Amino acid sequence: MRSADTSKPPYVAKVESIEAAGSRGTNVRVRVRWYYRPEESIGGRRPFHGSKEVFLSDHYDVQSADTIEGKCNVHSFRSYTKLDSVNAEDFFCRFDYKSASGSFVPDRIAVFCKCEMPYNPDDLMIQCEECSDWYHS
Repeated sequence: MRSADTSKPPYVAKVESIEAAGSRGTNVRVRVRWYYRPEESIGGRRPFHGSKEVFLSDHYDVQSADTIEGKCNVHSFRSYTKLDSVNAEDFFCRFDYKSASGSFVPDRIAVFCKCEMPYNPDDLMIQCEECSDWYHS
């Protein structure tokens, strides 16, 4: 969805419903559930957040259908990591985000490496052949 600030990337939203109002249905509105980017959340972007990561929020809104710029695909984290290639319209979501409290569901995820950071699909990780643990390069 188009941002009013053209220096910012488009917003990502899930269309929940479409309504046509006015004479002959000329005023089309969409009810959306917003995805937040890490930098839009309380706590901001962390090193383990992927560049294409978004959080499904509990924030709903009604917008003009004219603000829709195009279709994107929000994958589960697991299916995103199995994509053969990631396109501009591909994103992934591994957290639900409670916008009022700034809390996440789940509130914990698996950590890897000696640094004890969650997996970031943008970073190379190597599996040890001896112990099968995963490490950053």
